Amino acid sequence: MLQTGIKGYQEIIVTEEDTAKAHKSGTLEVLATPRMAALMEETAWKSVAGELESGMGTVGIRLELDHLAPTPVGMKVYCESILEKADGRKLSFTVIAKDEKGEIGKAVHERFIVEEEKFQNKANQKKN
Repeated sequence: MLQTGIKGYQEIIVTEEDTAKAHKSGTLEVLATPRMAALMEETAWKSVAGELESGMGTVGIRLELDHLAPTPVGMKVYCESILEKADGRKLSFTVIAKDEKGEIGKAVHERFIVEEEKFQNKANQKKN
């Protein structure tokens, strides 16, 4: 079982490809909420990936996100996660995103530990 307290960290510089306009989630050239969500998920899963047995991974099952402030193209965004709870295969994280001026987002994120090959095969069976 994973120990609580595992921390993750990622950072990006917002580009045109990261904007609401590019993600079709709005018309403005600011960090898109879907891009922030992806960064938060990435930060969480990467934080625990090295602690898992070979062939195991995690999948996101819940993301409750508050996007608190806009970030323009060219600014750096910092994302930090902390594993708050490990209940069997269910993992719960708190995730905070900040830009150079302060907090821009916060989330509660849950992931589930899966056997990657088995999970992928089950998903692929949907095509049959």
